[in-house]
Amino acid sequence: MARGSAAIASVRASTIQGLARSLAHPAYERLAQLEPWLGRAVPLMIVIFLGTLVAGAVMYSRQTREAAIADAIGDLELVATAVASNLNDGLASAPGEPPEHILGRVIPVRVLMRQRQVLVSDETGALAGAFPAKDIPVGTLGDYLGPAQPLTTFAEKAGVLQITLANGVDALATVRALRPPFGQLAVVQTMDGVLAEWRSSIWRSGLLLFSTAMVLIVIAIAYFWQAARAQEADLICARVRERIDTALNRGRCGLWDWDIGRGRMYWSDSMYEILGMTPVSEFLSFRDVDALVHPDDGSLADLAESLATMQTNAVDHIFRIRKAGGDWIWLRARAELVRSSPGAGAHLVGIAVDITEEKRLAERTATADMRLRDAIEAISEAFVLWDADNRLVMCNSKFQRFHNLPAEATAAGAAYADVLARGNPPLVQAHVTLAARPKAGARTYEAEFGDGRWLQINERRTKDGGYVSVGTDITALKRHEEQLMDSERRLMATVADLKKSRQALEMQAQELADLAEKYLEQKAEAETASRAKSDFLANMSHELRTPLNAIIGFSQMMEQETFGALGSPKYVDYTAHIRESGEYLLRVISDVLDMSRLDAGRVSLDKRDFTIGEAVHGALEEVEAFARDKTIALSAEALVEAEIHADRAATERILVILLRNAIKFSPVGESVRVRTRSAGRALEISVEDAGAGIPDAALPRLGRPFEQISDALENGMRGSGLGLAIARSLAELHGGSLRFRSVVGEGTIAILRLPLPGAAERRREPQLLALEAPGV
Repeated sequence: MARGSAAIASVRASTIQGLARSLAHPAYERLAQLEPWLGRAVPLMIVIFLGTLVAGAVMYSRQTREAAIADAIGDLELVATAVASNLNDGLASAPGEPPEHILGRVIPVRVLMRQRQVLVSDETGALAGAFPAKDIPVGTLGDYLGPAQPLTTFAEKAGVLQITLANGVDALATVRALRPPFGQLAVVQTMDGVLAEWRSSIWRSGLLLFSTAMVLIVIAIAYFWQAARAQEADLICARVRERIDTALNRGRCGLWDWDIGRGRMYWSDSMYEILGMTPVSEFLSFRDVDALVHPDDGSLADLAESLATMQTNAVDHIFRIRKAGGDWIWLRARAELVRSSPGAGAHLVGIAVDITEEKRLAERTATADMRLRDAIEAISEAFVLWDADNRLVMCNSKFQRFHNLPAEATAAGAAYADVLARGNPPLVQAHVTLAARPKAGARTYEAEFGDGRWLQINERRTKDGGYVSVGTDITALKRHEEQLMDSERRLMATVADLKKSRQALEMQAQELADLAEKYLEQKAEAETASRAKSDFLANMSHELRTPLNAIIGFSQMMEQETFGALGSPKYVDYTAHIRESGEYLLRVISDVLDMSRLDAGRVSLDKRDFTIGEAVHGALEEVEAFARDKTIALSAEALVEAEIHADRAATERILVILLRNAIKFSPVGESVRVRTRSAGRALEISVEDAGAGIPDAALPRLGRPFEQISDALENGMRGSGLGLAIARSLAELHGGSLRFRSVVGEGTIAILRLPLPGAAERRREPQLLALEAPGV
């Protein structure tokens, strides 16, 4: 069998897969050795088992047959005795009545079950009656029972005997003597009736035995089929193992299996070959392998400690290891922590690749690159090399200084546009016409930089599609040339300037007069339009409030079913939606009216001294229900005793607007915090949320009336666009300000700055206000 072939093979598998299998299951080798014997023993055991079942079934059938006959004999004894006694009593009470009538009256029906029959004879032995009465035999009782039976002679002394009736049917019979004028009573039961239940039981047992045999046969077939599949799988595994070993040997790779719990390792043959060592069948101890690792590359003990603390479950480690001859080679080990089963010990299984040649090539490349860079750095010109994708390959410090580039901007691989964007681009670029015709892909031009330096830049294409640029400093030549040209320009320009200056002054004076006249006209028109807008918004807000209040009031009455049930729960939901929509629209109208009053300058502040803790606490209580609906936690750190001179209602409204915005744009389950701190002669109150954040481009639009920035948000929330505008206007009425800081994906901070009175300029430690949204 397949496992038999595996048992003959070497215990030390040529790959880590075979060894790991034998390590994980120590009983596997013993099972493989026993499998050929099991292949022969299984059919034999099945045959023995089936034979045992058949023999047991035969013995059981014999025993149950004898038991059935014995039970029938006992039943006949009891039936005959009871019927004879009842019949004698019946004859005494009704003399002359036919026997079959008396038998029908005194014999229970269940006595005649299973082919039993009761016969009565007269004093001469002739049959006088039978029960059941159909098919009454003719002749004497002895003729019916047969000539060779002793029952009619000895009656009850003969007991119950198995006889053959005159018609050739085997039966059990017993005879009892009766009082005159009758002679004897016989109770007969055929053997078919006696053994009917026994035969039914034998059929059931036989069917069960047959089913068991078929199941065992199917199991045996499945066993041999599975064994054939296992043999084929072993052959496939052997082929794959050979290919893996060949690939490992040719690829200078070795397999590791480190049993961390037991402190031992397994190496494949290819690993021994890499190190020039002779493969051994024993496991390597942890100390033996750790002793081969170079001390400067870290020890395996540190690696085992990090694995034990579950800091990582994968390893990618480069280190040096000593060969058998004493030389050091570089290996790159990649492994993963695996467990064959939940209760099994951890194994670090992976592959180690010889990268010595790669290391040497990298060192030679690094040396050549260093020499090239030193040479480029030593030249007096600015040098830069770009690849075919316009990405930086290398440059020297002179190029970096000319363009005023930071060190991080000149990293290899940086895009051309990014490098120039972080530096100072040339102010002027002028192509230089040379006497000789330039080659294709080459150009020469002069560039002036912001610090006044000039470079003559020569660019040439490289074979791989990139280009190299060399810049020579020609600042001294350019300055001398500019001095000569400047003198000539000054002489020529003086005359022209004198002519143009007078004309320019006359034109500018006329333009200023026209602009002043237009400005006054447009200012008057703008003020008129603003007053008309404010009056219109105020009138419209007033006209809309009255019907809205009625709608809200009636919807509340319908929702509470004040005058009776509405008839359907849906109507209650609809009235709730009507009320919520009406309340929302009423808030929008109030915001519009307040905004128009603020624009018109009709709002006056009632400034008083109060502590900032009172305003913060009042604002938190007003938005507490809104925060509870979204499961938002509210907390505040405020200078509880800090006093400010401001309108408390306006201050609380600013805070309520900021808190509602923070709650509305915060995800469910997050928190909103209010912090207060003293900043010089002002008090800063910040509201922090953990929402989606606002892009920098949208921050300047915050606080403008009717401005929406929902296109910059991700949660789809929209409003009237007046809340922050009202808050900013109220803050500016107090002589303060409202500004925002936000990071997309982290949240937004709204900072309200209010001036402090001179007596309140004192710092106190923040105290946490005890107010949180329930359920958070």
